[in-house]
Amino acid sequence: MAFLVAGTLQAASQWADAQDSLGRKGKYSLQGSRVALTISSHGVSTATVTALDCIFGSLGFEKCEKRRTSVQCFLEELVWFRQHLDAHKGPVSCALVALVAPSGQLRHAQLLVRELSCCEALRGCPKVFLLLSSDHGAAPEPGAFLDGLRELCGCCPHWSLLQLLTELFCRVAEDSTGDTSCPFLRSSLRGALCLGGVEPWRPETEPRLRAQYDLLGVKAALLLAVIQDRPGAQHDVKALGHLCQALGFEITLRKDPTAQGFQAELAQFRERLDTCKGPVSCALVALMAHGGPQGQLLGADGQEVQPEALVRELSHCQALQGSPKIFLLQACRGGKRDAGVGPVALPWYWRWRRTLPAIPTQADVLQIHADAQGSPSRGSTPGSSDQADILTVYAATEGCVAYRDEKGSDLVRTLVEVLRANPRGDLLELLTEVNRRVCELDVLGPDCDELRKACLEIRSSLRRRLCLLG
Repeated sequence: MAFLVAGTLQAASQWADAQDSLGRKGKYSLQGSRVALTISSHGVSTATVTALDCIFGSLGFEKCEKRRTSVQCFLEELVWFRQHLDAHKGPVSCALVALVAPSGQLRHAQLLVRELSCCEALRGCPKVFLLLSSDHGAAPEPGAFLDGLRELCGCCPHWSLLQLLTELFCRVAEDSTGDTSCPFLRSSLRGALCLGGVEPWRPETEPRLRAQYDLLGVKAALLLAVIQDRPGAQHDVKALGHLCQALGFEITLRKDPTAQGFQAELAQFRERLDTCKGPVSCALVALMAHGGPQGQLLGADGQEVQPEALVRELSHCQALQGSPKIFLLQACRGGKRDAGVGPVALPWYWRWRRTLPAIPTQADVLQIHADAQGSPSRGSTPGSSDQADILTVYAATEGCVAYRDEKGSDLVRTLVEVLRANPRGDLLELLTEVNRRVCELDVLGPDCDELRKACLEIRSSLRRRLCLLG
């Protein structure tokens, strides 16, 4: 009997580890199979697909499927891939999917991402999407982006993937001329992802990152918060204000702006920075308000303003060219409430472990948007050069509710806690830790009696390592 129980517990433990490769270590474990899939549309050069094959192989992906089809059939291929993984014998630790199509044709990428998020075999494991645009008639050889990715994966396997991508974005910018496309990433990862399978950021790491943002100049923060009818918002304002002050930011605070006031305050903030006598090294903008069904911000007057318009306003600031611009959005992005996903078996085992296995549905996803050639932009591209050096932190993933109570929001409370503990750390890595802690929370909304999960989304086009305190 004891042998049977011990064997069952061991099997349950292995099953649990496969279901959440992150565990409590803050770093994904990649002990299971790694699988990769490349789906390319007609017209994509063979050299591009071959380059991706080499990259996947250098990262230790065991099975690399290649499919060529029309963009309209990409979802069908993802459904097949999900079913293939769910039928896989043994644990799967990571999936990497490359989607390559002509510029502007991957308009519904989030549908593809959500399809793989439903994969039972990948529950709690990282899912990496490489979304590449490729112009018709592009050069037959891979360009700066894929060449740089192949080089870095080969020589720096011990770097965390987020930092490797930051270095890659820097190299693409340096190797390109004119109005270039700007690669960016979107992350809901809960921990460090190191595809080389060793600890990132070891002291002997060589070659090192080319650069770190210089923050010796003025650091300016703008806090725009709707307080009325948002219990706990005043605590967020106070906590963020104290944090910014501790990090050396000059703070401007405006409460209860209207929708037009949001736009006007950003314009005035930009003008002040452009007329600043000394160099401006960093700007931080916190936008706190109710959110609309499509992710709009609602001013104190109930009117809507698009957060993208506010980001664009600051991206045109001459004083901030080449400097980091940070946006914190504490607002709902829709009305979905995520119950999370957890084990469907062995409930007694989870009681014995005394763990909370539920994981937010949209967690553990990394999307990389880039031009396959890293060439001068033509028409629709992943991002324009004036969208570089921007870091946006959303309190909720697309379409979901951002939670807040009378004590404040999960995002602000956790962010303050993590940054105060390590103010000199790399901000992308610290935000990943913030997301891990937020994802562990069980929250109750004001109009719901059932526990729900929250998950952040981090969008970055940073091209340097960013540490807010030197």
